[in-house]
Amino acid sequence: MTPLDRELVRRKLALITRNLDDLQRIDGLALEVYSQDRFLRKATERLLQELIEAAVDVNTYLLRAADAPTPGDYHSSFMDAGRQGIIPTELAARLAPAAGLRNRLVHEYDRIDDAMVLAAVTEARSHFAAFVAAVEHWLARDEGADAP
Repeated sequence: MTPLDRELVRRKLALITRNLDDLQRIDGLALEVYSQDRFLRKATERLLQELIEAAVDVNTYLLRAADAPTPGDYHSSFMDAGRQGIIPTELAARLAPAAGLRNRLVHEYDRIDDAMVLAAVTEARSHFAAFVAAVEHWLARDEGADAP
């Protein structure tokens, strides 16, 4: 079993939380306002990309620490984290599609749909906040298991 560096995990969780806080000002913004501001769009896309990647990093790291197989892709990292009990399986199923959003943002497969990104902000603020809480809960349980 790989030793667990809780501080590394918590730094990633802090990045997710910071990005979620920054996205608060975007959540609920009118599509017309959002669509007209290129810098706001790019900042939003980058914040979403970073928080998704940080969550995948957390998943992968915790799965390795639990001696579980390394996930084959971003989507699988969420599903595997759910199967290993790191996060609830229902939450894993809600988060896994974020991998597709991340890929669209990074690789610009298609024209990025501003309405889809705005909807993703609302979902991210809910689902990734739950992810942070679930991982913190898992870490706290794991810390208790380390106690003599």
